[in-house]
Amino acid sequence: MSNPLKFVLSAAALSLLSLTTATAQFATPEGQSTFTPAVTAEIPAATPVVSDLLGASRGAGRSLVIKATAYNSLSSQTDGTPHITATGTRTRPGVVALSRDLLRVFPYGTRVTIQDLSGRYNFAGRVFIVEDTMHPRKTNQVDIWMPTYRDAISFGTSTVRITALR
Repeated sequence: MSNPLKFVLSAAALSLLSLTTATAQFATPEGQSTFTPAVTAEIPAATPVVSDLLGASRGAGRSLVIKATAYNSLSSQTDGTPHITATGTRTRPGVVALSRDLLRVFPYGTRVTIQDLSGRYNFAGRVFIVEDTMHPRKTNQVDIWMPTYRDAISFGTSTVRITALR
């Protein structure tokens, strides 16, 4: 007596594994014969991107008032790969690093706006993306990537409101 085993793989799991067809052999409960079910899945055109799967939209609409600083790609300000973010992308304008405690609120991939509450900087209309993280000793803070050391030093520190976009 052989009863086929049924199993389901989600389209998201298949797309993450880059699989469209999988084949496996299973033994029947009696162990006398085996069968090979072919599993195929249609991956929809609107498969979510990795940042969606990681929950990047989870913080949508959330807003916090925090300290802001700036950094650039110097080895003394980063780890051994100064031009690579924690998510594996290259540093560029619009990238921000968050303290690790804030990554629970604004996970990697979250698009945010930043409003400087001191009025010194005008970030109106700019959208930033969370792709980097800060040293574990930093808390309740955002670090904005700047192209030069001079720009980062000139920015100094400021109090900002960071808001996740919907």
